[in-house]
This record gives sequence, C-alpha cells and structure tokens, in this order.
Amino acid sequence: MADAATPAASRAEELLLEARLTTDAILAQWSQRLADELPGGEGEALGYALSSPGKRIRPALLLACYRSAGGRHAAIATLAAAVETVHTYSLVHDDLPCMDDDALRRGRPTTHVRYGVATATRVGFRLVPVAAKMIADGARRMGLAPDELGAIAVELFRAGGILGMVGGQWLDLRAEEQALDLDGLRRVHGGKTGALIRAACRIGGLAARAAPPVVEALAAYGEDIGLAFQVADDVLDSTGTSAQLGKTAGRDEALRKSTYVRLLGIAGARAEAERLAERAVAHLDAAGVPAAALGPLAEYIVRRQS
Repeated sequence: MADAATPAASRAEELLLEARLTTDAILAQWSQRLADELPGGEGEALGYALSSPGKRIRPALLLACYRSAGGRHAAIATLAAAVETVHTYSLVHDDLPCMDDDALRRGRPTTHVRYGVATATRVGFRLVPVAAKMIADGARRMGLAPDELGAIAVELFRAGGILGMVGGQWLDLRAEEQALDLDGLRRVHGGKTGALIRAACRIGGLAARAAPPVVEALAAYGEDIGLAFQVADDVLDSTGTSAQLGKTAGRDEALRKSTYVRLLGIAGARAEAERLAERAVAHLDAAGVPAAALGPLAEYIVRRQS
C-alpha cells in the first residue's frame, strides 16, 4: 500500500477534510436547533454530544461510495451527517459507566462526565430520532422517493440496533475477561464497529440509485473495511497515547478485552488490517466500481495514527 506522501494518500486527506467541513457544518446547525428546541441542560448536552469533533470517516466513506456509484447531489452530505449522528449516539452510550466507563472522548470530557449519567443516557436515545429527521430532510432535497428513503432508513437503523451496533456491544461486554478466537472477534466487531461502516457504504449506493451488484460490492467493501478499522483501532489502543487518540489509551487491556492485538500480536494485527483493506478494494474491482477515492480511504483507515 502507498505511504503518506503519495497522491493516493492526498486524495484520502482531501475527502476526509471535505467530510469534516460539511458534516461539522450540518451538525453545528442541528446542535443549535436542538439547544433552542430543548432549553436547559438536556438541549445543551445534546448540542455538546452532536458537536463533538471527529475524523468523520463514516461520512467520508458514504460520500465516496455515493460518487463512485454515480451520485452527484450536494444534499448527500445530510445523509452522511445522519450516519455520523448514529455513530455519536453509540459513543455516548459506549462511554457510560455501565459500558466502558471512559472519561475522555475525542479529546474532551465524555458526555456523562460533563452532564451526568442520566442526561447522557437520554442524549444517546434522543440522537436516534435526530438522525431520522436528518435522513428525511436530505432525501427530500435529493428527490428520493418514499420507498428509497425507507430503504436507506432501514439500512441505517438496522445497523444501529440489536442486529448491528447494539448486538455487537452486548457481545463485547460478554467477552470481557474471555479469550475469543478470530471468528469470535469478527462476530463482535462485525456488529459493534463494522455494521455502521457497512451501512454507510451501502447507503451511498442506494442514494445514488446504483444497480444491485454495485450496491452489494460497496457493502462488501464496507464489511471488510469495517473490520480493518477495528483491527487498526486495537493496534492504536496498544501503541498510541491518550493525546494521540483523543480518548483513554490502553482501555482494552485495562478491561481485559479480547482484541486482535492480544490474539495476533501487533505485527500480526497490522498484517490482518492490510489484508482486509486489500480484500475490500478487490470487491470493487470485481464489480467494476471505481476505487479512486475508496482505495485511498482503505489505506488511510489501516495506516492512521489516531
């Protein structure tokens, strides 16, 4: 794979920058709207969670998949922001004392540390209908039909529920103090991390009204790149600092979680991430889907330092 100085890496950086700028602008608007609609601590806490900074990898993947499938409407950015909103809900709940009990997220205090556990719990739940409103708004401006909107909504909220992130988180909690094999790890992270990444890629294809084989190739890319993302995350948790990561480093080891690093070692985990990223791009090549943006994003995901 290419290194950070190549044109491919530059393409990934440009797309990530675009995704951050557009997503941050949309989330800032919704943060203010929610603060106005819900005066007091809860509205403020919703705005705090929603305006949390981030790399915006999921929005970048959705934008790249949409364009690779031939889509061109600017309102796709609102659908990308909706995916990020569901991701934010998962982070707010993931950090709660009953889950990973983390005090730092994206370089600042977690929502429950700032506003209390009860408020943070409600904030997480409230972000789900906020994402639904974003999808409806974006789909309307894109001229998508009701059944097309419905298919996108089903994809997103299935990924965010018991068949996706919620189920994966449940398996992750059960796996503490256990030694999972590689298949067990894939089941955990295929839900907890991979489901929403896969959904982002598939939504990009659906929003572009791509043919079913293209949508499925994008979904297969997303499934593999979602696992690659988690493998890279495990490596970073073992090798990075809290300042680099914007969250507490070493939490996996502290919680005695099964990780790819514990199972494969750092070098083995890095090799597994590379293998998954290469296979992700191969799905696109096999279906004739352009990978000019998605290939560099795959490289970024496995080589990132935060």
